[in-house]
Amino acid sequence: MAQADGATAAPRQDPDPDDVTWIEPPLCAECGALVRIYPTNYDRWVSLAMVELPAKDVPEAFRWRLTMLPGRSLIPTDIVAVRVRGIDPLPSEPVVPAHRMMCIPEWGEP
Repeated sequence: MAQADGATAAPRQDPDPDDVTWIEPPLCAECGALVRIYPTNYDRWVSLAMVELPAKDVPEAFRWRLTMLPGRSLIPTDIVAVRVRGIDPLPSEPVVPAHRMMCIPEWGEP
């Protein structure tokens, strides 16, 4: 299931609590673009694009949503990526595309 969904990213490392440097989003090893890495609802990690797009512009296989885990606190504790399945979103509804949809590998010099 994870292979089919493209949820094959490595988990982000926990930052050192004593490190005060700015945490930048990771870069894609293939194209060098910034990516967002989130855990999925089935204990895998997925690389997502940095932008949301209307569902009509994203093929069904690449549609994700970010959702907060339910908790007792009003402060969100964690966010997980959930594949959009079952009921199709409205064409104008925003979804987060998987990065692999937008990834264009850099070509080496000849």
